Amino acid sequence: MMKTDSKMRLGIIGLDTSHAAAFTELLSQESHPYHVQGGIVTAAYPGGSGDFELSRSRVQGFTDELRQKYGVQIADSPEEVARQCDAILLESVDGRVHLEQFRRIVGYGKPVFIDKPFTVDAAEAAEIIRLAEESAVPVMSSSALRFAEGVRQSLTAGELGQIIGADCYGPMELQPTQPGLFWYGIHSVEMLYTFMGPGCSEVTAAMTEHHDVVTGTWKDGRIGTIRGNRCGNMTFGAMVHREQGSRPVDVYAHDKPYYASLLEQIMPFFHKGVSPVTLDETWEIIRFIEAANESRLSGKPVRLRS
Repeated sequence: MMKTDSKMRLGIIGLDTSHAAAFTELLSQESHPYHVQGGIVTAAYPGGSGDFELSRSRVQGFTDELRQKYGVQIADSPEEVARQCDAILLESVDGRVHLEQFRRIVGYGKPVFIDKPFTVDAAEAAEIIRLAEESAVPVMSSSALRFAEGVRQSLTAGELGQIIGADCYGPMELQPTQPGLFWYGIHSVEMLYTFMGPGCSEVTAAMTEHHDVVTGTWKDGRIGTIRGNRCGNMTFGAMVHREQGSRPVDVYAHDKPYYASLLEQIMPFFHKGVSPVTLDETWEIIRFIEAANESRLSGKPVRLRS
């Protein structure tokens, strides 16, 4: 049973990302200006991917930090974490391992947050969703950019009418183990879906050594774009187009870190079992990225697979 009248015991699987330490700090330090209530990290499994340098090089440091600074028990397996905790943060930075790790914990019936990318393969994403539904396990996945204060504020400009399009941009570094947009490009994709919602039918991408431009056509005729940069402007932002005008989005309008805003969404999800991002939308985002990755190599329009 989940605890609703005291701090939930949270477990982390994957200590190869800064989110592991950041979430632990926000939950444990009540003096932090962006302290998030409702939970405490009590156990963690390091994990790590030997063929992914950004995983391999960071896992020991974050493991030591959680053990020594926050008194987190370091477990020998994902199963041990799931047994001890009320809810799980699946933080492994390598999207390739998420299905295997989820398979090992889904049977414990605990709500799970899966950090971006949900997976790097649509078939694996479909299998996670199937397992979650079969076991009645609540699952949430999201990039922190979706909940950046500037992004959320831009959604309130209803006086300009409905959103008819959006142009999002951000850094798009590439990692061989996380194909194309699955690494940093996913942040801009999540922003685009925050504004546009699901319903994309076709994707066309163009790329050079330094930049990518991805255009999505929605079933209702709206168009949204993503510009990914590997040089020059390396900040996030967007222009949102509404029926009666267009406005830029200042992603940096608030001092609150993106991950703090994300954690503020995760904790109610853990307590209530209802995600602010549906798995249907998460599933479409993975298919959008696969289509974009295919198009950026062929240069041809690609329809989202069903």
